[in-house]
Amino acid sequence: MNNMVLMPILIPLTIGMILILFRKNISVQRILSSISLIATGAVSIYLVIQIKAQGIQTLQLGGWQAPYGIGLVADMFAALLLVTSSLVALCCLLYAFNTIGKEREAFYFYPLFLFLIAGVNGSFLTGDLFNLYVSFELMLISSYVLITLGSTKIQLRESLKYVIVNVVSSFFFLVAIAYLYSITGTLNLAHISIRVAQAGQDGLLTTIALLFLIVFGIKAGLFLFYWLPGSYSAPPTAIAAIFAALLTKVGIYSMFRMFTLIFYHEPQITHLFIGILAALTMLLGAIGAVAYWDIKKILTYNVIVGVGLILAGLASFTTHAFVGSIYYLIHDIIIKALLFLIGGTIIHLTGTSKLKDISGLIGTHPYLGWIFFIAALSLSGIPPLSGFLGKVFITRGTFEAEYFWLGAIGILTSLMVLYSVIKIFMNGFWGETILSEEMEKGTTKGLMLPVVLLTIATIALGIGAEGINEYIQIAAEDLLDPNLYIHAVFDGHPIP
Repeated sequence: MNNMVLMPILIPLTIGMILILFRKNISVQRILSSISLIATGAVSIYLVIQIKAQGIQTLQLGGWQAPYGIGLVADMFAALLLVTSSLVALCCLLYAFNTIGKEREAFYFYPLFLFLIAGVNGSFLTGDLFNLYVSFELMLISSYVLITLGSTKIQLRESLKYVIVNVVSSFFFLVAIAYLYSITGTLNLAHISIRVAQAGQDGLLTTIALLFLIVFGIKAGLFLFYWLPGSYSAPPTAIAAIFAALLTKVGIYSMFRMFTLIFYHEPQITHLFIGILAALTMLLGAIGAVAYWDIKKILTYNVIVGVGLILAGLASFTTHAFVGSIYYLIHDIIIKALLFLIGGTIIHLTGTSKLKDISGLIGTHPYLGWIFFIAALSLSGIPPLSGFLGKVFITRGTFEAEYFWLGAIGILTSLMVLYSVIKIFMNGFWGETILSEEMEKGTTKGLMLPVVLLTIATIALGIGAEGINEYIQIAAEDLLDPNLYIHAVFDGHPIP
């Protein structure tokens, strides 16, 4: 057992509670929240190193042996997401310092932000199905407040949709947990995996699997994403960026965990259905991104395309597809945060998100323009940037699984994504300069550091892909072999 497995949850959760006591001292809140995210990132890197050296790390809280106690499990897949999430959360936090506003800072923005991260990290690390629900709810309750913080008209309107959809999906999550528990008699993920394998995934269990698919699909923005574009366009930039980068990814992670560890016995039903939904999600998301001439809408619909592409790898269920999905998932967390921060900066400067009212920003902000161009190419999968390898491996995986239609849709929608983001570059940055620096509504002062950090990350992830390939291979192998997870959890003890 490794006590460090608890730290990515405990650090932001504890610091968040402490920050409630310092509501009026904004400087203390900024410093402590930054330190907590840096510490969380450092612990996550330590876990990656430990997993590479010693295998999957576990912790049974209170010393209770699995499956009776609360278990935490850090495999390479979860640890890589912890590292990426910590980096993105820190960058969004730094961006918030100069954009979120004193009023929101005074109303518990920083504690809520840390509680959100604790919920995300808890979802990645839990080895227990009910505690996955608890971590989801911690994340979602924090997001309910963050999306309404500031109480603008659009926030209140979109938050109603966001809250209702997530409350309904959480209800079905509980129903699915209850049905699965009634059949298997356990909530420990490793133990459920054993029980399902022993009993066989019959029609009832496949139906429960599809119910979990609907629940996590709603939370990830898979096909039933009608709530997402408006909800992610409503809050301030820093909040929208962390939502786009992390919230849908928790749903994606949960689908990977459930459909590689538990419901992998009937792929011709469950995984084919995931593939069909992924294809429809990519197509509908790409159509939305191409159709709109609003920066917020274009970027939010691109979030949806990314969800479909990543889950195309899960549907294919091959080694290359999993390597591609994991690599692209890490890339997507970084690039979505980067694009939302740049998009928010454009709106901050011009006072509008409508592309037809913006022109020539490259003349006054060349660095911002060329960083956006790099991010656009990376999102579209242009080599040697980070989006390229993930798409190549996912496409190869779909072809290996003989889902040629799914791979073709992935390639087609990548071209549509490229068009949608280049549309922002050509209309927003190119052309005649409409606004001089004196006429701009805001300034880039204090905003470029997190943007530059994320840009360096996406370039490094592309050029230095060989350096992390070993870690991604380990993560893919762990997902494809459920016995590795099960053996790590029970650690040689008798399995009841």
